[in-house]
Amino acid sequence: MVLYVVKWNLHPDKVEAYTKWTKSSIQRQMAVKGVVEFRAYRSASGPHRIVATYEFADMAAWAAWESHEDIQKTRDELGAFATDVTAELWGPSPIVTAPVRPGK
Repeated sequence: MVLYVVKWNLHPDKVEAYTKWTKSSIQRQMAVKGVVEFRAYRSASGPHRIVATYEFADMAAWAAWESHEDIQKTRDELGAFATDVTAELWGPSPIVTAPVRPGK
């Protein structure tokens, strides 16, 4: 699995518009083939720090998804609501090759 982590700060004056935009943005991103799982998180210390994670089967799946026109468009649109946008791409560990769960 490959994990793609995108983080940003939500502009406090644009929360309402961001909330409306988010639903369509997620739908458009999930319509592009490649994502195995999507999750989003808000900081426990404040409402304006957001993290989104996307899981892909492999680097090729991520690269095809990331280069898609609709994904690039949603990234551009995010700029209207967010500051300090960062992205990290994480590959599989050569040591921990499968999920480890308690009791297993």
